[in-house]
Amino acid sequence: MELLQPIRGTRDIIGEDQRRHTHVVATARATAATYGFDEWTTPIFEDTRVFARTLGDTSDVVTKEMYTFSDRGGDSVTLRPENTAGICRALVTNGLTQSLPQKVFYAGPMFRYERPQKGRYRQFHQIGAELIGPAEPLADAEIIALGHEILAGLGIADDVILELNTLGDSESRAAYRAALVTYFTEHQASLSADSQERLAKNPLRILDSKDEGDRALVEQAPTIAPFLTQQAAAFYDGVKLNLARLGVPFRENPRIVRGLDYYSHTAFEFVTTRLGAQGTVMAGGRYDGLVAEMGGPPTPAVGWAAGIERLSMLLPHAPAASRPVAVIPMGEAGEAAALGVLQSLRRAGIRAEMAYRGNMKRRLERANKIGARAAVILGEDELARGVAAVKDFTSGTQTDIELAALPAHLATP
Repeated sequence: MELLQPIRGTRDIIGEDQRRHTHVVATARATAATYGFDEWTTPIFEDTRVFARTLGDTSDVVTKEMYTFSDRGGDSVTLRPENTAGICRALVTNGLTQSLPQKVFYAGPMFRYERPQKGRYRQFHQIGAELIGPAEPLADAEIIALGHEILAGLGIADDVILELNTLGDSESRAAYRAALVTYFTEHQASLSADSQERLAKNPLRILDSKDEGDRALVEQAPTIAPFLTQQAAAFYDGVKLNLARLGVPFRENPRIVRGLDYYSHTAFEFVTTRLGAQGTVMAGGRYDGLVAEMGGPPTPAVGWAAGIERLSMLLPHAPAASRPVAVIPMGEAGEAAALGVLQSLRRAGIRAEMAYRGNMKRRLERANKIGARAAVILGEDELARGVAAVKDFTSGTQTDIELAALPAHLATP
């Protein structure tokens, strides 16, 4: 019979990988809570229009990467390629546009049909945060500070650099777009086929091109700074000032862009040199037009998303698995008492296990195999005295402990 394998671009998350994954999510969740963010969970598939309408018909995600299919009812549904659109859809459909601000944290799987690479999968996982409602530059700084604090909590802040840019307001972008069209039209013959198409539809996307020839042209392209309105420049200055006050270091990178019309002002990425070409581990920006795209009122918002796989790869070490306590019953009396002892330990939050069969030697071998930190031995003599023999595998000592006192005695590893 053929051995079945996981689908290309997917993987099983087991053992050390799972501990890294869980640690990233738990650290992010706890840190987000201290910033006042509540966790939302949205469906992993949505009406295709949630993404096609918001990501844009010219984006690579929509044209090449979405997992879209018709369900049995004939509706077009898409596995979510990102979650900001889903969060904004949830805001509108749950009537929360009148209850702002909303500070939202999320974690879960996303899906994109693209070439698997180091740290990049077709089913991948993200954490993210969205701050919906405030229009002030302090909101941008605060949500960036949350991302920085999560990286610090994971012990990887020193391996990552925050890069910052502004997209300006609509007037700034219109002037900048015109300058890019003029520049790239002069070099149109040297552009890749994809970028020639982008030139007609959305020239800002050329700045994101990975084609080497395009990259050389991008290096000489105009930046947005000369085209910023006074108001847009003041907003950007406010973001930088508040980041400094919050103690978040950054460097400016005028090549960071977002090509969609609903993005404005702040764009940022946390990048690292430790993962090769896949250097961006967290990215986001301000998207004041997205809630309106979902049918809601014009609503300012800013947020970011981060790849759990990439963050996991940056962790200095995997969190250690908790070492269990092995319960070893001997004889009929021990077997009868063992299940009650197991439950009392588990209810106290102690990881406890018991081999289903075997003599004393075999059960001790099993305890050693699972890395137990202690064994609770329940023999007839011990039970007659109302105690268990507790063997500490670290120190090698063995002590009689009253049955009722076992959870307290074993509470601290």
